Amino acid sequence: MIFYRKTGTPEAIRFKCWQRKSYSLFNVLKKAVIIAVLPLTYHVSAETGQTDFISDTTSISMEFELEEIKVSSRLVPVTFSDASRTVTVISSREIEAVPAQNIQELLEYIPGVDVRTRGGQGVQADISIRGSSFDQVMILLNGIDITDPQTGHHNLNLPVNLSQIERIEIIEGSASRVFGPNAFAGAINIITNRSGNNKIKINTTTGQHGYIDAGISGSWSSKKISQFLSAAKSSSAGYSENTDFENNTVFYKTEFGESSKIAFQLGFSDKSFGANSFYTPVYPDQYENTNIIFSSLKWESDNSFHFTPTVYIRKHNDRFELFRNEAPEWYSTHNYHQAGVYGGNLNGWFDNRFGKTAFGTSFRNEKILSNVLGNSLENPIRINDENKYYTKSDSRETYSVFVEHNVSTKKWNLSTGLMANHISGISRGFQFFPGADFSYQMNQNLKLYISVNKSLRVPTFTDLYYSGPTNTGNPDLKPETAISSEGGLKYNSGNFYSYFAVFHRSGKNIIDWVRLENEEIWHTENYTKLNSAGFEIGFGFFPGKVSGKKTFIYQIKGGYLYNSLSKNNDKYISKYVLDNLKHKFNLSVTHYVFQHLQASWFLNFQDRNGSYTEYDNGSYGSEKEYKPFALIDMKLNYKFREIDFFINISNIFKIEYVDFGNIDQPGRWIKAGLNLDINYK
Repeated sequence: MIFYRKTGTPEAIRFKCWQRKSYSLFNVLKKAVIIAVLPLTYHVSAETGQTDFISDTTSISMEFELEEIKVSSRLVPVTFSDASRTVTVISSREIEAVPAQNIQELLEYIPGVDVRTRGGQGVQADISIRGSSFDQVMILLNGIDITDPQTGHHNLNLPVNLSQIERIEIIEGSASRVFGPNAFAGAINIITNRSGNNKIKINTTTGQHGYIDAGISGSWSSKKISQFLSAAKSSSAGYSENTDFENNTVFYKTEFGESSKIAFQLGFSDKSFGANSFYTPVYPDQYENTNIIFSSLKWESDNSFHFTPTVYIRKHNDRFELFRNEAPEWYSTHNYHQAGVYGGNLNGWFDNRFGKTAFGTSFRNEKILSNVLGNSLENPIRINDENKYYTKSDSRETYSVFVEHNVSTKKWNLSTGLMANHISGISRGFQFFPGADFSYQMNQNLKLYISVNKSLRVPTFTDLYYSGPTNTGNPDLKPETAISSEGGLKYNSGNFYSYFAVFHRSGKNIIDWVRLENEEIWHTENYTKLNSAGFEIGFGFFPGKVSGKKTFIYQIKGGYLYNSLSKNNDKYISKYVLDNLKHKFNLSVTHYVFQHLQASWFLNFQDRNGSYTEYDNGSYGSEKEYKPFALIDMKLNYKFREIDFFINISNIFKIEYVDFGNIDQPGRWIKAGLNLDINYK
């Protein structure tokens, strides 16, 4: 669309999508508008109206984004701006600017997310949201639950790497009535690149400590079919003794159809790493190998009645070696586990005179084969390529039914729902988990919202059965439950956005690994009650949107989280659930250096609650509190047409810190790489 100033100079404004708001651009311009061409373009953005600067033969002064992406915070798809809770979306543009080589590092820059790493470059990381444990967050890949039933330590063993991610949606707070059990404190939905472009992408990175990361992906599309295929490999000699790793991934996705679509995805990952003191500092020569194969098939109708059946399967193998090299005589065998999951969802929604109504049902079977976890097998099963046997097993089935209704006007939006859930061998009959989200548009820029939901988490097989030199499980554990509430304000003026949220979670039968002060063996228990409360603030400023021109500073973003836990049982020392972040502050600045060169700076401050038992000279000592720390990272990008050259520097000032007790984290780590996009017809 082109309109003319009084000077007669033509100026272009490009529309990307329509929002149907009373304060739309047409009202703002106060002009008669003639539409000649409406291009069918769609831009993914984490913030409302994020501006991109695009060169064209006509001077494009501004780009207005009139509608945002759909996010998965309800059973019915909802736009980002209409979500009545805290939802963070990390866009592809933000991923390019962040000095991260993996999803684990990327999530470090989100205020409400706690990422506790045991090794470098995302070898193994535990994810929590607003003071939760690492088992209380659900991980989804393109909307499919890939959470590991053996242990949350494996939830981020993914068949994709960062270069293949289009965006990540983070839903903070209980999401059980939308995604089912185990979305106890929130959910993270990882969405891979769309397969609709004809493109080949090659990326390679090298750095200190023998770090190498290389990958290739390609997409192809026609009128009715699109395909995406990628393969990647990363490895390092390690930043200290026994911290080496190697990770290989392959991923394929395809879609058939025009209006109604069939989507298929298949992924594989194999990861091996030195696990120096991962689970106990008593034995630092630990080693682990994991591999995963995952697949799903989904059909999505495009009728007035939206219908989406899905089936999926996931198999995860884990070999843990307490002694990587020489083992003492008493050590008889490694730990072998195979966690198998298969299931399906049947969801639908439709418009009616009273709003939008959604319903669905899901089934999920989880099984463990192991020589450590489960009940004894009458007939042991031989492990592939090993002269060893699975001697234990257990399984369970989960049935869930969902219903949700959404009503909205120009000013307010209400969503209420209920999940009914039954777990074989654990629950009697169905348990019910209701929830409601409400928002009110106070004016053009300011929104008030409140959300209350009940959630559930089932104990993992490790919680129930694991037994080792320093740990023992508890097969009598009960599921965790919680009521989570949140209220806050969201402000958005186009070039500036901010939010303020107050949250509270009241948990019952919370599961943790604990021990008494005079004990050395950790065991699992249900805390009778554990409450989490705090607030979160976030903001983003885009100076270029004020003038519509390219400015030195592209964006400034930041956020702060305060969280406090209280319990009614002080006799135990906690290993996980009380070691939550009390304070977290993030600040990032992205600016242009010259023409095609861009720099991004990131500050990450963390102050953790809890303590760990210091291990020194071969024995445990006194309890030691976690020390606060601040890390500064940066990324330098030179992007010209299809070439993107970058330099990452993490922990610039070589700060010494720990996420888990007695496990030192990497110091400064410098990496450089090249991304190449090749478009073809």
